[in-house]
Amino acid sequence: MNTPLSSQAHPPAGQTAGSGTLVSNFSLREMLPADYDRVHALWSTTEGMGLNESDTAPAIETFLRRNPGLSRVAEHTLTKELLGAVLCGHDGRRGYLHHLAVVRKHRRHGIGHALVKACLTDLRTLGIFKCNLFLFTDNHAGREFWEHMGWKARDEVVIIQKVLGKG
Repeated sequence: MNTPLSSQAHPPAGQTAGSGTLVSNFSLREMLPADYDRVHALWSTTEGMGLNESDTAPAIETFLRRNPGLSRVAEHTLTKELLGAVLCGHDGRRGYLHHLAVVRKHRRHGIGHALVKACLTDLRTLGIFKCNLFLFTDNHAGREFWEHMGWKARDEVVIIQKVLGKG
């Protein structure tokens, strides 16, 4: 699972990102602890993202170690600019995606879809056939993205949480 993946994506000819920058191609690879600063900066500027004590560098490094090769970053093939990132893991029964983010000016070019597809493919390979994610109820753009990809909200399920605090 530690083998980097590569994926090429090309927007339709003439299509540009919000800033007028054409994203001609990108590659996906395993997220590494060394990516933390760039990825955290992306998450910090992504609307609808909730960050907390579980998103520190040591916590993310632990997550990556527990789920080797599953989390991904997308980079521009030529400039190595970070374009997107996603955390992916599983508990042996269900997969989980966390913190999918794509740089705003590079959205709608297939980057998010490619990141999710790579994660789901790896989960299936591991025998994980259902994947869950957490989405804030007021994250309308995020909900639109996920529903467009065929994900369904489960109204019969409620998340119940207890904060354990530090011992």
